[in-house]
Amino acid sequence: MFQSNVALKRPPAPIVWGERTYTMGILNITPDSFSQDGVAGQKSRSQIVEDAVRQAVQQVADGADIIDIGGESTKPGGVAVDGDLERARILDVIREVRAALPDTVISVDTYRSKTAAAALEAGADWVNDIWGFKQDPDISKVSAEANCPVVLMHNGRNRPRLEKDDGADGYYGYYEYTDLIGEVKQELLQSVEIAVQAGVSEQNIMLDPGIGFGKTAPQNVHLLQEMSEIVSLGYPVLLGTSRKGFIGQYLGGLPVDQRVEGTIATCVHGITAGVDLVRVHDVKEVVRSVRMTDKIVRTNF
Repeated sequence: MFQSNVALKRPPAPIVWGERTYTMGILNITPDSFSQDGVAGQKSRSQIVEDAVRQAVQQVADGADIIDIGGESTKPGGVAVDGDLERARILDVIREVRAALPDTVISVDTYRSKTAAAALEAGADWVNDIWGFKQDPDISKVSAEANCPVVLMHNGRNRPRLEKDDGADGYYGYYEYTDLIGEVKQELLQSVEIAVQAGVSEQNIMLDPGIGFGKTAPQNVHLLQEMSEIVSLGYPVLLGTSRKGFIGQYLGGLPVDQRVEGTIATCVHGITAGVDLVRVHDVKEVVRSVRMTDKIVRTNF
């Protein structure tokens, strides 16, 4: 029988979907982040925590509404870590970020139930699962018991691969879809069903189409073009395109630290299609573009 010690949490900081677009700042506690912004590395543990808190505080000062803390790199070809190391990387950071930012929503980026439970106890508010509750079934039970908001992402990395050009020199692999948009929608709804059956309130569910996760560069663009189809499922939608490889590919091979303009373009397009939340590294620049876009497309902003 599954058991969890997670207590019912305080209500998260107020998020009113539809009023404006929210921004999630990325805080990677990893030495191998694709975006080269991870705060872990050849430093003492106390210095890593201090740097992480400083980065989180700066992101909130720059306009971030949510801080998303993760302890495992999920870049294409990234090396998975075990749960013990993941928790060792993030739990003290979550505690210190919570102490420094008591009114800011903290999200934990994990697909492991034990990590989610420990992170919620340490002060996190949301669970952000890149496998949409399909990798570790107990994470849905942890989230239901904690009555916390959850982000369910579509991940196509376990799909069959085809031997054909992916439009990005093989960076994203060769992932097979018969109907990209239809299959992403169907598989997101499967994640919703897993969550609801475990007792997660539908009001606590957000969806993420998983840009870059098991999609080729052209497929990422197609998914962006049809983002309104994901929005039509009726749940708040998170869009995570920040600094991703397909942006660099289509901008002539730009490195990760020069993809902010491309990131902004994808975020602006997503907002016009109805997304509610963007997950980014370059918070200050994106927040400015988000606020201007909201002024144009949201009549009540």
